[in-house]
Amino acid sequence: MRIMYIERKTGELKEEKVPGRVFLQWIYGNRLGKLTLWALVKRKWVSKCYGKIQDRPFSRRKIQEFVSNQGIDMTEAERENPEDYHSFNDFFCRKLKAKARPVAPEEKTLASPADGKLLAYENIDREEVVQIKGLHYSLGELIGDKTLAKAYQGGSKIIIRLAPADYHRFHFPDNGVVGSTKKIKGSYSSVNPMALEKIIRLYVQNKRDITDFMSENFGEILYIEIGATCVGTIIQSVEEHQRVEKGEEKGYFAFGGSTVILFFKEGKVKIHEDLLENTKKGLETMVYMGEGIGEKKR
Repeated sequence: MRIMYIERKTGELKEEKVPGRVFLQWIYGNRLGKLTLWALVKRKWVSKCYGKIQDRPFSRRKIQEFVSNQGIDMTEAERENPEDYHSFNDFFCRKLKAKARPVAPEEKTLASPADGKLLAYENIDREEVVQIKGLHYSLGELIGDKTLAKAYQGGSKIIIRLAPADYHRFHFPDNGVVGSTKKIKGSYSSVNPMALEKIIRLYVQNKRDITDFMSENFGEILYIEIGATCVGTIIQSVEEHQRVEKGEEKGYFAFGGSTVILFFKEGKVKIHEDLLENTKKGLETMVYMGEGIGEKKR
């Protein structure tokens, strides 16, 4: 399976470089692989153990090769030299220089909360929220609250999928106040499109954090982080009820692929048309933290 996406900066159609592609194809496309998936790969202890390995000093040896293979621009990082990281996980959670991700300054512009490949949907049905073409899940199941889910009927949804090579810190898309965060335990399936096509209601099954964020310009936003294979930890960098600014760090993922999802109530945001059009064509769009992805709806 080739994973194609649009590089928004250039409009170019590109193919994603997938670390461990052969293994993923075996796990999600082979009968024996699927048995291994259910017996082992999705288990919490496997991801935690693998995560601990990435915390060990000897894991530094992988950094340079990973940077070269994935074409990562280390001049964006606060620590540009791969030798300056204590472990692979230290590198994976790397911070970037402030100028590397300028935040859309316009007050009523929604900023991307993360680097990653984006899909966008308007007028969502809370009982059949799109996971991938032909597969759906219930918003009530995703957030563990069917009553709250009703408030988002007819609203909008933005999904940003973070591949292993991406910057793995996530940020606030607008000024506002952080509400409470609910943590839901779950499994650790990959969020790669290969897995999304094979596992019904994958997002509902995986580990996730759900934060009620009251934004200044877009009303109440459900801000959800979903863990995936080898993501043993989702770290929240802010306190509940804290006031934050657009672009401020919300948290970060430990090693592995992962996903950020934002839900908006009806009539609050107008997602940029190019993102909606690419989604309708079945294509993700590569966006970067801080760039404008929507506007306050009048």
